[in-house]
Amino acid sequence: MTIQETLQQLQKPSRKRKLAFCIILACVIFIIILAVVISTATKHEKPSNGGFSKDFSITWAENHTRISDHGKRLELILDKQSGSGFKSKEKFLFGSIKMDIKLVPADSAGTVTAYYLSSETPNHDELDFEFLGNTSGQPYILQTNVFANGTGQREQRINLWFDPTTDYHTYGVLWNRRQIVFLVDDLPIRVFTNNENMGMAFPNQQPMNIFSSIWNGDSWATQGGRVKTDWTHAPFIATYQNYNLDACVAKDAYYAPCAMPVANKWWDQSEYQALSAAQQDKVRWVEENYMVYNYCSDMKRNPTVPFECIRNSGGFLGLGSLH
Repeated sequence: MTIQETLQQLQKPSRKRKLAFCIILACVIFIIILAVVISTATKHEKPSNGGFSKDFSITWAENHTRISDHGKRLELILDKQSGSGFKSKEKFLFGSIKMDIKLVPADSAGTVTAYYLSSETPNHDELDFEFLGNTSGQPYILQTNVFANGTGQREQRINLWFDPTTDYHTYGVLWNRRQIVFLVDDLPIRVFTNNENMGMAFPNQQPMNIFSSIWNGDSWATQGGRVKTDWTHAPFIATYQNYNLDACVAKDAYYAPCAMPVANKWWDQSEYQALSAAQQDKVRWVEENYMVYNYCSDMKRNPTVPFECIRNSGGFLGLGSLH
């Protein structure tokens, strides 16, 4: 064999080298694909905010609503003739739902501004924010509640630590398969944990619309109904803007892909499956300083502490007032 032939032979890749090259190439391609999948899973999707006229429908008393600022702002109006309300056109199953709201100013006693998600089914799921009006100078009360498979009566009430009538504040929920976190200005005020392994229903099977309404609740809303609505202060107006629907839209009867068990959305990632220590401290701060009612500690209503209260608390939530 000549030197030239020897060099040519050495330059030809062996079968083993070909195989090794293919393996390395396949590994590189796999790593690239995996990185793309992880990036897609952890990346927050672009939130929906196409304007109230595009994303919501007026469901009650259109003549008591106003949409302005090119569809970016909506007002709900309550007077002696009627309240008003709206709902989202889409249903959602899991995600982050937020909206900026400025509540009724001055003497709002007797009024209720409700902002909630509901499946509107016989055994419905529902996540509630209810803002209970006050007489001038008194703190607004925020009541939250959770319905799962038709069972509710899980009210908690807090005094808001700011005046919610002078500026907009953000109210929302982070909802995934593991927990539901109620948030005010991104501060967690309540967590409801999935306890299905203990036989308790959890809202994870029924897509929900977003609703809001303003109405007269003076039979119970302010000081247990002792203070009535003063209609000389009407109209009462709640204003909405800057909603953020970073959630899975349930498009069909099987609400795919929302119900897929694969952790393919940012809210399915491990960091959102439980409150961090810092978030637990914030919930404890709200409970210790601003909570005025907790169904968990209402011994007349619940002589035995509901197990979910202990389980949801993780040792902190709702237990500060249990004796």
